Amino acid sequence: MRRAPDARSLRSDTMLAIALAAAGCVMVALSATTGLQLTEVPLWAPMLAAVLLAAPLVLRRRHPVPVAAAQIVIYIVAGEAGALELYVSQVALFMGIYSIGAWEANRRLAHWSRVVIVVAMAVWLAVSAIRGFSEPETGERGVAAYFALLMIQVVINAAYFGGGWIFGDRAWRAALEQEQLDAAHAEIQAQQALLADQAVSLERLRIARELHDVVAHHVSAMGVQAGAARRVLAADPERAADALRHVEQSARDAIGELRSLVVTLRSEDEPTGAPDLDALPELVASAVASGQRVALQTIGEPRPVTPMVGLGAYRVVQEALTNARKHAGPSAQVDVRVRFLDDELEVEVADDGHGGGPGWHGAGAGLVGMRERIAALGGALEVGPRSRGGWLVRARVPSR
Repeated sequence: MRRAPDARSLRSDTMLAIALAAAGCVMVALSATTGLQLTEVPLWAPMLAAVLLAAPLVLRRRHPVPVAAAQIVIYIVAGEAGALELYVSQVALFMGIYSIGAWEANRRLAHWSRVVIVVAMAVWLAVSAIRGFSEPETGERGVAAYFALLMIQVVINAAYFGGGWIFGDRAWRAALEQEQLDAAHAEIQAQQALLADQAVSLERLRIARELHDVVAHHVSAMGVQAGAARRVLAADPERAADALRHVEQSARDAIGELRSLVVTLRSEDEPTGAPDLDALPELVASAVASGQRVALQTIGEPRPVTPMVGLGAYRVVQEALTNARKHAGPSAQVDVRVRFLDDELEVEVADDGHGGGPGWHGAGAGLVGMRERIAALGGALEVGPRSRGGWLVRARVPSR
């Protein structure tokens, strides 16, 4: 369905009706001046007919079929009375037929109403032609001239009625296509707004995930070292001082990573300055320095990976080491393995669960963040208890 006409359309149709009525009256006056008015009728009669023929066009968009029907009745009555203006009246009829095709929502009614109008006009013209053939004026002008005039009327009516029919249907189809384009444009705008909201949400998740990975690891390490320092402070000041130095170093590392994170988040390109696979030995060394038992093993031929893949693998190992420190205990043996497969990179962090921790690694923000990060890279994450005790985190992502 095309959009219903508005107040502006009603004003335009009113101006059209006034213009056609005025033009019809002018044509009547000019025809009378030149002597082309063929019947002896008062001048006001064809002028009234011109006004009545144009007046229904005010409602041509809201009620196209009644408007066209009223015009046909007025046209035939004026023609029978000999008060028909022959020029502008054709334009008024054209607009009536055109409006049915362009604005009638019931397309079956639009088709058959025009068929009825065309048949009615054809019957009236045929009756008029038969009746006019027997009039004295026809013999005076000649049969050839009469039939020539008759053919002119037929061609003019066919051109106006056919044009109104064809162009009315085209206007309807064009209006429907425009409605579809407007609906598609509105849908695109809605999708753009939705995508913008989703992008904001995803960026918030990304920032929260990065902050969690950075802060949780270092704060966890600082907590372990601070606890160790507190326990041995009175008995072994040197060992306590060494633990506090680790706390200080972890704090500096956290500040450095946070600074690098801010630079990365401000960048519109891939992460720059963010940790990757090359930083894993340093991460493992830091964990060992904080009291964990961690071993790093690389399997396969090392090869470069994209910054996003490198950062994702690093964060998974970092989060897994943090969880092992908190839940498996500092004395648990943790094995970190990096496997370079044919088209994939696999990182695995497994502990033996013998560190005296609670044995359950939780399912909080860290695990959710790992799943989101690996899923964004098109990979898969496996997390759960091992059959022989302990905990396993394994992530596999495409390396290209």
